[in-house]
Amino acid sequence: MRAVGLITEYNPLHNGHRYHIQTAKQLTGADCTVVVMSGNWLQRGEPAILDKWTRAKLALQNGADLVIELPVYFATQPAHLFARGGVTLLSALGVRHLVFGAEHPQLDFARLARTLAEQRADFSAYNATFATQFNAALQAATGVTLTHANDMLSFCYYVANQQLPRPMTLLPIQRQRADHADTTIDDRHFASGTAIREAAFARQWTTIQPVVPADTFDQLQRQRLQRWADFWPFLQYQLLTVGVAQSGQYDQMAEGLEYRMREKAQTATDFDDFIHQVKSKRYTYTRLQRVATAALLQLTQAEVQAAQAQPYIRVLGFNATGQTYLHQVKKQLEWPLYTKINKDLRQHAMNLDYRAGRVYELVNGQSQDLYRRPWRF
Repeated sequence: MRAVGLITEYNPLHNGHRYHIQTAKQLTGADCTVVVMSGNWLQRGEPAILDKWTRAKLALQNGADLVIELPVYFATQPAHLFARGGVTLLSALGVRHLVFGAEHPQLDFARLARTLAEQRADFSAYNATFATQFNAALQAATGVTLTHANDMLSFCYYVANQQLPRPMTLLPIQRQRADHADTTIDDRHFASGTAIREAAFARQWTTIQPVVPADTFDQLQRQRLQRWADFWPFLQYQLLTVGVAQSGQYDQMAEGLEYRMREKAQTATDFDDFIHQVKSKRYTYTRLQRVATAALLQLTQAEVQAAQAQPYIRVLGFNATGQTYLHQVKKQLEWPLYTKINKDLRQHAMNLDYRAGRVYELVNGQSQDLYRRPWRF
């Protein structure tokens, strides 16, 4: 069997995502569609509107054959590390094609990635945003800058792919109409995840219905929808009670930011107020949300880097095709494959994802890891 891979968040799964799944299989002629999906905490540093199990089920109901969780130590990172996590997971599973959406798929991302790689650019300085470092290096090396989120992510896929022993074939496709950051729904078929979430929180169901699959529409209406406001009391408690010596060790924390966050937590009335008070020219909102996520989950830079060096494969769901593919590649896997969390995994190998799930449960109310087995369709 041949597999095509997708790296996703499905926050929530909408018509553009379903088009992506269908097009990926058509372009490649693959037998199996493998989806690597972020868990309950996302790349923009925010909780998923629906939990990972609901989103994995929606993926399987809309064309995916196998859904793998992108661990929190990759899912909540800047674009280059998010991309590296997804690309290496797919490669470890023997996937040969990766299909992804871009605002400008006609760009020669492979050439840009090769050129920048020759410059040995380093994007590890947390005192400047990844986007700033990245575009400065790319401009110097190629004369090109990438200002759209999915174009930058596309570039990062190529960079990560070039570092694989056996690179995959990468196929960018045109994003359908709605821009990634659009906040309104103007089209009768496609809309951005941002616009759909805003409409869902406002319970504008007639606006949402045409732009999402029926399964997604049903889950959005039935389930409690999570957002940062729900987790603010827990974050505020962490910031007010944990010493700055400890909070300074949180993942992606810049020097001095821990003092600013603790100070603003004293007076902020809610999460939005807190982020606006902490915001400065030095930090993007996304960067601050990722640091806030690390603070809430108490993820230190040291343990995140250690976890990234010891990855694993966590299965969230599969159908008959996905199960057959797993059996085909299982004996060749170099990474551990997990279908459930036991006490040992909870305390050691999968500690960070278990911790992230437990915090999400404080609002969601549903077990995210213990006693949960993959969906079988």
